[in-house]
Order: sequence, then structure tokens, then C-alpha cells
Amino acid sequence: MISYLKGIVAGIQTVGGGRFILTLEVNGLGYDLQIPHRLSQQLPDSGAVVQIFTHVQIRDEVPFLYGFGSPAERDLFRHLLSVSGIGVALAIALLDTLELPDLVQAIIATNVQMLIQTPGVGKKTAERLCLELKAKLIEWRKSAGFFVATGGPAPGILKDVQMTLFALGYTPNEVSHALHVVSEDIGLTKDAYVEDWIKQAIAHLSSSEAISHQL
Repeated sequence: MISYLKGIVAGIQTVGGGRFILTLEVNGLGYDLQIPHRLSQQLPDSGAVVQIFTHVQIRDEVPFLYGFGSPAERDLFRHLLSVSGIGVALAIALLDTLELPDLVQAIIATNVQMLIQTPGVGKKTAERLCLELKAKLIEWRKSAGFFVATGGPAPGILKDVQMTLFALGYTPNEVSHALHVVSEDIGLTKDAYVEDWIKQAIAHLSSSEAISHQL
């Protein structure tokens, strides 16, 4: 089993189906690894030395390598693959759509609305993810260092807040970050009105967009 590879970034290319392939040179050998889009944006330029954590899958006697930026990301990928109906493409899509702590929290909290924001993940698939992984991830997150955040709206109103913000075109990562800021920095209470959460979240998101446009 290959746990990780440490080598020189030789190049990153996009291939069919929107897959991202990292070519990593290790001791004179070039390894092709499929990586999440998020990781492809975080890697340094060609020529830099990086450490990539790997998962090997054998299909039709042909080995395929998948690369991740951390052991936790690689291990969560393996957990996702253990769910019936979840293949490599969907597992990587989930990792690309949500930050690791948010993805773990969404599964543990049975937050189907958050999970179905991932392309290709429908309601039944999201429910199956939660059913099959919830107990496993509650234990795993302790060793992986992920803990469910206590901030944000109360469970009874979270869905309505998220649905409204998603409908306005904000991504799961943007929504999750905004709700955290509104909870921690602004101090809005968990049981505040849905309208107040939405108003404060949009205010934060709008100010963030204005700042990004100025940069």
C-alpha cells in the first residue's frame, strides 16, 4: 500500500470528464494521480516539491492512483467510497463542494440540503450517506481532529436559511462561512428569526464580494 508520495510537481492537466491529473516525479519516475479540483488550485507551480497522500484502486487489474492534500482528506474519501452507490467521481465531487469539516458535519447532522448541493448527489444518495456514515464519522472525527461546530442557526431553521441562500446563488462553502461569521463575530443567537439569519448572512456575503472586487 502506498501511503504517500513526495516528489516534484511535473504538471497538472484536465482530462475527460473534468478530471484533474497531477504528474508527480518521484526519484526519476512520473506518477499520474487524479486529484480534487480544490487541490489542483492549491498546489505550487511546476518544479516545487510536495507530499501527496494516496489511495490506490485496482480496476480490471489496472492500478489507479488518487491524491489528496492531507491524510484526513484521503481517509474521508475512503469512507465515502464505502457507501453503496458512491464511486470515485461522486466522492471527489463531495470533497470539492464542501470543506472537510463542513462535509463531516453535514453527514453527522443529516443535513441533506447541504449535501445535495454537490453535482450528482440527489436526496436519496444524501440520505444514504448519512445513514451509512454517521456513526462511523462520529468516531473518526475524534482522531481526525474535526469537531462539529456549535455555532449557526438552530437545526429547526437551518434548512430554511440554507435553501434561501442557495437559491440566491451562493455556494455551500460561502454559506457555511457566512453563517459561522454571523454566529461567532456578530453574535446572532441560534434561535433568532430565519429572516435575521438570512439578512445578516447576505450582508456579510455582499461585503465580502465588494472587497474581492476591489482587490
